[in-house]
Amino acid sequence: MANNPFRSGFVAILGRPNVGKSSILNRFVGEKVAIVSNHPQTTRNKLLGVATHPDWQIVFVDTPGMHKPRTKLGEYMMKSVDEAKEGIDAVLAVVDGQFIGHGDWEILRDVANMQCPKFLAVNKIDLVHPEKFLPELQKLGALPFDQIVTVSATRGDNMDKLLSLLVAAMPEGPKYFPDDMITDQPERVMCAEIIREKALWHLREEIPHGVGVEMLSMREERPGMIEIHANIYCEKASHKPVIIGKQGRMLQTIGTQARQDIERLLGARVNLRLWVKVREDWRNRLGDLRALGYEEE
Repeated sequence: MANNPFRSGFVAILGRPNVGKSSILNRFVGEKVAIVSNHPQTTRNKLLGVATHPDWQIVFVDTPGMHKPRTKLGEYMMKSVDEAKEGIDAVLAVVDGQFIGHGDWEILRDVANMQCPKFLAVNKIDLVHPEKFLPELQKLGALPFDQIVTVSATRGDNMDKLLSLLVAAMPEGPKYFPDDMITDQPERVMCAEIIREKALWHLREEIPHGVGVEMLSMREERPGMIEIHANIYCEKASHKPVIIGKQGRMLQTIGTQARQDIERLLGARVNLRLWVKVREDWRNRLGDLRALGYEEE
């Protein structure tokens, strides 16, 4: 009996901010490789997540949410999206089933013109009334997607079906990454992103977009114990006391939750020390963007 040919390829995940692209990536990979929050534009860098099976391997390219940039950081994010469209074998567009707006339709029309297999995931379907959503689903059906799948990334509804469709669309090819590799992100970058994720979850609406994390040092103090020092940057002096919190409680909460996730990531105990600094308008300063890890290639 002949063995099935090994399938492999790259899939770009595209969509507006906050539609659940990173949650879908994490579900596919089976591990948390992309940070998630309830704030738009959580993902700032193009990120690879790798899902490997004995018969196939898919490299998912998670992208920042597509939007009109207003800062140098925004321009960097949109450049990452454009780069993600190059050399892919399929594209997965994602919309939030609770609301499909003008920006979504622009992205979907753009994706519809791409010359590769195209799939649409309607996410957060567990929060949508089926009868109310039917007219939207009919409109989506008029677009030239190979398949449209309603999913819930948080609950896992229809995620296996969606993954099977993507696997079937992959060409025969090599294994691009080792079996145990789930992301291209260095541990140092992932630690910084975990810290930023915890800050996003706890800070009020106007602050998160201006939060950046700079890793100062990461070293093994002794076997099984890693010391990490990092700065949390904000753009306004008035934001600094909010991030620190009364008697330092907010910063302590951010640090404790980040440390717990980092310990799970690294498989070691972690001593995490955080400082809050003000860098006015850092999202528009190329030097600051590079210092915080947004390096142009």
